[in-house]
Amino acid sequence: MRSAFQGDGGGSRSSPVPARKPSSELDQLRRLVQERTADLQRVEAEYDNYRKRVRRDRLAVREIAAANVVRALLPVLDASDRACANEPLTPGLRDIADRLKEQLGSLGVTSFGEGGDSFDPACHDALTHHVAPEADGFVCSAVLRSGYRLGENLLRPATAEVTGSARPTRSAPAPWLSSRSQAATALPA
Repeated sequence: MRSAFQGDGGGSRSSPVPARKPSSELDQLRRLVQERTADLQRVEAEYDNYRKRVRRDRLAVREIAAANVVRALLPVLDASDRACANEPLTPGLRDIADRLKEQLGSLGVTSFGEGGDSFDPACHDALTHHVAPEADGFVCSAVLRSGYRLGENLLRPATAEVTGSARPTRSAPAPWLSSRSQAATALPA
């Protein structure tokens, strides 16, 4: 006699068929899977936003650090420009000045401020004002110190002598004078 555990080897025994879960349990499981999928998608989107924010912050810190280093080098560049303008140029001095400008240019530093430029208080500091009654607007008649930008960011405004129409009255400060220039060129009482 065969025991219930012995088979006849022919596979005539039928395997148990799992009972079908009621439809409410199936719906509940589907809803649970959808919730977990939505949670996973939210976490994935949050992580992606986090990575983008970190990348943006790193770029901002890098730009600020580069601007600080370049800003610290501007007096060296000014001294180099003055030496080239006032001293006989030796090959060494010319090479140093050229390399300094070349390296700063490769970082995205550009200089601005030329005599004859239209005066813009956002990027020029007026040191003096020359009255020219026939002038329509304000013009930089001479640039005393070049201004510099790093990309779109202003590192230092250009310092200029401005020529234009008559100076406004004392009660209305000149819109083209910076606060530093207003203190230095205050009208006498």
